[in-house]
Amino acid sequence: MRTALLQMTSSDDPAENLKTVQRMMAEAVASGAGFVLTPEVTNCLSGSRTHQQQVLRLEEEDPTLAALRDAAARHGVWLLLGSLGVKTHDADGRFANRQFLISPEGDVVARYDKIHMFDVEVSAEETYRESDGYRAGTRAVVATTPFAKIGMSICYDVRFAYLHRALAKAGAQILTVPAAFSHVTGAAHWHALLRARAIETGCFVLAPAQTGTHPASRGPSRRTYGHSLAVAPWGEVLADAGTDPGVCIVDLDLEKVEEARKRVPSLTHDREFDGP
Repeated sequence: MRTALLQMTSSDDPAENLKTVQRMMAEAVASGAGFVLTPEVTNCLSGSRTHQQQVLRLEEEDPTLAALRDAAARHGVWLLLGSLGVKTHDADGRFANRQFLISPEGDVVARYDKIHMFDVEVSAEETYRESDGYRAGTRAVVATTPFAKIGMSICYDVRFAYLHRALAKAGAQILTVPAAFSHVTGAAHWHALLRARAIETGCFVLAPAQTGTHPASRGPSRRTYGHSLAVAPWGEVLADAGTDPGVCIVDLDLEKVEEARKRVPSLTHDREFDGP
């Protein structure tokens, strides 16, 4: 399966971000990609809850989702929308950070709401409280396609090995980790975490990322790490998109999943233990 990771510098304007995705999708398809993946918060990267309230929509009303479903059908490709910020019916008004897998017919075949919220103090100048604006998901998801079973996760989820092990044990051959990773933690941890998840599970790991400094019409601008990665089941980095926006193409050979798992069958070696 020829796969394309779209590396973006999304702003807080969903309409402009949609134009970027549509252009990059066309470029990916022209390169022969049959599976296209976008980063986390493809539609709107913003630190302003007020702005998000103004521009985000419920899933059933979201223009980005509707347009990209149409684009997947028009191009005849599988599309993994890394995530969209969408409104919910929650009484407290919090959003969902939701990933969508879209078929070549334009149908949404799987959804995943990010489980682990990025509530951290990277430094005195860089603090995040994702749970203030987004509510955490509660359900892990493995989606079945004709070419592979796909385990869905988002960004901060990558730090929780048990989630990805559960996805692999449920049949996942590809793990998706779309992200808007902090440039500070990215430089320290991004490659190591993604390679570890691939090695532990014997899965391909596909991680399309946001990159650079993100324009903001309201509130602070953010800076993300980039380096969209494709990692093989044995842990080799197959592609690294660097820090510029663009389309990163990689060919996946799903036989490598079984090959890696036969060499080191650690998914079958779980043991019960006492303590600590």
